[in-house]
Amino acid sequence: MAAHRRTRQRSIGGNTARTAVTIALAGVATATAFDGVGHADPQLSPAQVKAKVDTLYKEAEVATEKYNGAEEKAKTAEKHLRTLRDEAARKEDRLNSAREALGSMAAAQYRSGGIDPAVQLALSDDPDRYLDGAAFAERVGTRQSAAVAGVRKQLREIEQLRGAAHVELTSLKARQAELKRQKKTITGKLEAARGLLARLSPAERTHYAEQGGADGQQRASRSSARELAPVTAAKTGTSGASGASATKTAPNSRAAAAVAFAYAKLGSPYVWGATGPNAFDCSGLTQAAYRSAGVSLPRTTYAQINAGQRVSRSELQPGDLVFFYSGISHVGIYVGDGQMIHAPNPSAPVRLAPIDQMPFAGATRVV
Repeated sequence: MAAHRRTRQRSIGGNTARTAVTIALAGVATATAFDGVGHADPQLSPAQVKAKVDTLYKEAEVATEKYNGAEEKAKTAEKHLRTLRDEAARKEDRLNSAREALGSMAAAQYRSGGIDPAVQLALSDDPDRYLDGAAFAERVGTRQSAAVAGVRKQLREIEQLRGAAHVELTSLKARQAELKRQKKTITGKLEAARGLLARLSPAERTHYAEQGGADGQQRASRSSARELAPVTAAKTGTSGASGASATKTAPNSRAAAAVAFAYAKLGSPYVWGATGPNAFDCSGLTQAAYRSAGVSLPRTTYAQINAGQRVSRSELQPGDLVFFYSGISHVGIYVGDGQMIHAPNPSAPVRLAPIDQMPFAGATRVV
């Protein structure tokens, strides 16, 4: 029988695990082998490259929101675990004190000799004094029984706390493992996108930027911001006629403050997992905007959509949160005239954009 040798498979791991948080359009990178992107047809047209990069960014954003949710849950689990451990430590201190008191009672009984009460009465020179002492001893015995019961109760409570802490620790480890998985997915997608963009010529990268990438949109956003007239800082916290109009028509002062914050952050870079003050992902921007207005929003897009009153597209007012894609994976803050401010992806900074450039999934008015 002829021997057959199996072909050895070469590892494709390489350096693709490098962390990448912000993707520069003109970055120098080689194509990676993440999800097969690294072996794409070298004759891809600029339009095909853009389509593939847009898909990668969308997939990375979905993973980013999962990462954000896992991170929020991990922080909650870690906080709860600390609380349980602190409570257990306090109960152990009280338990030690109760044990010391029991030890003192036991030592006193030992010194008394533990003679049968009937014998002690018979031998006593002063029966009345003895009976008074016996009554006292009985009260001490009652207190000792109560102390023992108290110690037993504290032991049970401590064991319950330790059990709860063990469950919380297991949950925390699971969240941390999920964070690691999502981070690997995100960085892989972003590396792949950078590899594709690096294959474009400078002119093609410029064209991509002008069509919706970083450079063109960044210049447009900053130019718009510079052209806006000053408005009272206490009212808007930013500059701009558009910003002033939006805050005037916002349904309440909180929405107006959130819109003002978003205008002030035009041009800030997109960084996945960031919530400010100088970089944001999509839900990080909306969370930070409302945090500046004194409102606490959940961390993720799929939680933020339920953080207020749902409104239709025709009812939109400045300050409303607008959501996109069937999986609710992207969010922006509506500023009026069919426009929103959002953090798009690593190739583009925080910018103004029409809400019809992505599949609309719903809107929420924060109340």
